[in-house]
Amino acid sequence: MSGRPEILFPLFAGVETLEGVGPKIAKALSGLDITRPRDLIFTLPYSGVDRRRRTTVQGADLPGVVTVEVTVGQHRAPARRGGAYRVVVEDAATSFQLVYFHARDEYLRRLLPTGARRVVSGKAELFDGIAQMVHPDHVLSIEEAGDIPEFEPVYPLTAGVTLRVMTRAAQAALTRMPDLAEWIDPVQKAQAGWPDWAEAVRRAHAPGAPQDLSPAHPARERLAYDELMAHQLTLALARSRLRRAKGRETVGTGVLQARVLDALPYALTGAQTRAIAEIAADMAAPQRMNRLLQGDVGAGKTLVAFKALLIAVEAGGQGVMMAPTEILARQHLQGLRPLAESAGVVLEILTGRDKGAERRAKLAALERGNIQILVGTHAVFQKDVEFADLRLAIVDEQHRFGVRQRLELGRKGAQADMLVMTATPIPRSLALAQYGDMDVSVLDEKPPGRLPIKTALVSMGRIDEVVDHLRRAIAEGRQAYWVCPLVEESEVVDLSSAEERFSRLRAALGEGRVGLVHGQMPPEDKDAAMTAFQRGETSVLVATTVIEVGVDVPNATIMVIERAESFGLAQLHQLRGRVGRGSLASTCLLMYQPPLGEGGERRLTTIRDTEDGFRIAEVDLEMRGAGDLIGTAQSGLPKFRVADLESQSALMAVAQSDARKLLNDDPDMKGARGQAARVLLWLMEHDQAIRLISVG
Repeated sequence: MSGRPEILFPLFAGVETLEGVGPKIAKALSGLDITRPRDLIFTLPYSGVDRRRRTTVQGADLPGVVTVEVTVGQHRAPARRGGAYRVVVEDAATSFQLVYFHARDEYLRRLLPTGARRVVSGKAELFDGIAQMVHPDHVLSIEEAGDIPEFEPVYPLTAGVTLRVMTRAAQAALTRMPDLAEWIDPVQKAQAGWPDWAEAVRRAHAPGAPQDLSPAHPARERLAYDELMAHQLTLALARSRLRRAKGRETVGTGVLQARVLDALPYALTGAQTRAIAEIAADMAAPQRMNRLLQGDVGAGKTLVAFKALLIAVEAGGQGVMMAPTEILARQHLQGLRPLAESAGVVLEILTGRDKGAERRAKLAALERGNIQILVGTHAVFQKDVEFADLRLAIVDEQHRFGVRQRLELGRKGAQADMLVMTATPIPRSLALAQYGDMDVSVLDEKPPGRLPIKTALVSMGRIDEVVDHLRRAIAEGRQAYWVCPLVEESEVVDLSSAEERFSRLRAALGEGRVGLVHGQMPPEDKDAAMTAFQRGETSVLVATTVIEVGVDVPNATIMVIERAESFGLAQLHQLRGRVGRGSLASTCLLMYQPPLGEGGERRLTTIRDTEDGFRIAEVDLEMRGAGDLIGTAQSGLPKFRVADLESQSALMAVAQSDARKLLNDDPDMKGARGQAARVLLWLMEHDQAIRLISVG
């Protein structure tokens, strides 16, 4: 099936081909991302208005929408321009007024001739004891009044599109609905009580009561499932494509791993042991590994990653570990060096800084297989980088790495296994949406000997006490971070706030004790300031948020976050994770500017009350929504029109296992359900997935 199936053509025509939609309305609809009938079909009403007919406004719950039959009485034109034009009307029990602003007399006299019977519907409120309806939504003759639905669906609107226009356009789009073959497993569909696709769309657009708008209503739930299913099918196709690509069986001897474990002062956590076993089993299998290692702050991901790299080396191959930035690559190098020494393996780093002869020497050693483990930045991707036998590629902080890049990296080591590490705990529903093509290992325990971090909220007014606290801690040989907020988006202001804090702290704590690092510095100055802090030459490091990822100073036991209410939850959690890395008890002080807004207060108390990154991520998801959580621009998260990731995470999990099962039973999607599912992919515009089937 090379192009879009013909049965879907009517849904993919221009929206202006619909009856009643001219070029002007078509242009306005594009403000809602609606350019075709298909988009209208998936734009569902988000609320509804009860327009059941009453005999009188008397006793109605006001202010509220009332629909009532009236006799039109006298017109009262406004005394001055722009005043209110009033029409007195009488229902079965009482009289009230219809009020218009800026309406033309002759129009209103035509619409509401004195003595005529009309059905009016709109929001009424009491004003000086008399009910008023300002600009009724509907004024219809008795014959036409049947057109008013008892429960009127309300659609999202945009400039130039009224509810009437939107409703008519949606109704017109529904006439284009083809009958599509069923892609849902019959047992699943029967158990859930879901209608057929076309029926589900029709019902979702014609709610009869408020409960029909709930995401759990069978029609809506089915449409949400279809969206999630198409998305998970795409991921499952990418996954099976990677798995079908011949992998290598990489089996470790355990010799090098044992040396590292002997050198460690502590035992592995249960979560680490489990993750390593999952990774080792994947590497030993003939298919290529495509696994995500998700670990909370300080859960010991580096060690798990290093053991996986050692399996590759034990099997006679090489491993590579990639970081998004130079400073993180160097940090990995520092973290891995002692481990590599205890194992006796050759570890090197390759970044954009390597030039000329030095770079050539590294590349030659890599190609000969003399370098066993390589740490690097994206420079590892360059054309001239050749491995003797790359068995495992580890990518750190995967957020900048979508499905496409995962396929790309796979080409470098023709059969290399892939492990992706992320230090950002992600709620399960989002992990499924973003990494549905991968198998997931989770590190949710802290290594032994990690002391809990004491977190407290301190008002900015008590800054002098905080400085005194620092003075005492420094005298005892401790170190501290002081994080300054990103004020307004301006880097200039941001810079001055950090520099001002830096000079004040220097005045209070002593010239040579305080370092500064911020985004505007040249990289070498940044590195120098970080290195001085790591070596203990400075006791306090004043920083903007550039330190949040990966920097490790075991002796730093105090984290002060100024104006903490201006940071996001994930950021606060990551920043706090910079302390508590040694054997001493650590504190994190969240300094805020009162009064705290509701959101700010909830964020700060959440951080104070829990150190569990997964719990924090759940709260973040509740507060911000899915798109914001990963930053929609680079999230690789699909935009769902019906499905809601927050409330329907269970449905996402069902869709994932259904998609994997469908491909397992019918890898080429040739069977009846497979063919129907292809149509679903076209309908949901997952065209790239269809290419994966055809090439697969």
